[in-house]
Amino acid sequence: MKKLLNTLYITSRDAYLHRQGETVVVKIDGEERIRVPIHNLDSIICFGPMTCSTPLMELCGTRNVHLAFFSEYGKFYARVEGPIHGNVLLRKRQFAVANQPDLCTNLAKSFVLAKMSNSRNVLLRAAREHSDATASGELKSAAGKLTRIAQTLPDAANVSVLRGIEGEAARTYFSVFNHLIVAQKEDFYYSSRSRRPPLDNVNAMLSFVYTVLGNDVRSALQGVGQDPAVGFFHADRPGRASLALDVLEEFRAYLADRLVLTLINRQQVKSSGFRKSPSGSVLMDDETRKLLLSTYQKRKQEEIQHPFLNENIPLGLLPHVQALLLARYLRGDLDAYPAFCWK
Repeated sequence: MKKLLNTLYITSRDAYLHRQGETVVVKIDGEERIRVPIHNLDSIICFGPMTCSTPLMELCGTRNVHLAFFSEYGKFYARVEGPIHGNVLLRKRQFAVANQPDLCTNLAKSFVLAKMSNSRNVLLRAAREHSDATASGELKSAAGKLTRIAQTLPDAANVSVLRGIEGEAARTYFSVFNHLIVAQKEDFYYSSRSRRPPLDNVNAMLSFVYTVLGNDVRSALQGVGQDPAVGFFHADRPGRASLALDVLEEFRAYLADRLVLTLINRQQVKSSGFRKSPSGSVLMDDETRKLLLSTYQKRKQEEIQHPFLNENIPLGLLPHVQALLLARYLRGDLDAYPAFCWK
């Protein structure tokens, strides 16, 4: 099993990252703040304006440490990648499956079913613990509707039909999302999903965590030799990591949504950490981003029993495990892809 290595998150403005031998050194205003041996890192994620030396980029590329750059608010800018790893035959098989409508549809059904199952379980758990009988009833009703929607998946003839089914399921899930928020409801009221840009505090947090988790999924897929740009459910577009978005669907409710809800409901995040720009988008301050990242990193250390492997793994390895299972399916070692379904 792959060792869970660390991710180095850089959120300080005007940081300078450079290489000293086999070590990553971070300086802010000329003062050294941290140094980390490269062999302890899986990735380096940078948010906001900063400088990175060419020798460090070279080191990351040769050591297969993913180096990615985002805006302060989570918009992807670029990433540094070394030589492509993995078996070229695996990528050729991936491309072949993506071009066969029947195989592509069957695989896409796995992603969508896992997303619905995990969303349903989030709603049912909240319904059991909710103190408001009306809210609990609406959560159970939405969970029941998700079950009925999922029962239509086997009859979906193609990916376009699947996208319509998935869209209906997402609307059902988010229609009761505000009931999952049980504290600070005035400051963290949720009405609807808004992405580019996020228009409220909850959406700002969701979009940010989806971005960070999506980067982990993309890195995992590349690590086992797959092309993250060639997907089976999401349409291929220039600059879009379609396969990473496919696999991300399995983790949205279980990992990202629950993390955001925990921070709100435990009152660890405050409304003072958000501001609205003149354009109407909601932006998080540096301390709030740091809180999200540190909480996410701690969560990755927790262990769960993987439902297919029946062994305990750190949550941070879930993207890697699913990438491996997907590769085994594409190579013909598995009859079907076992998407992650939380139990």
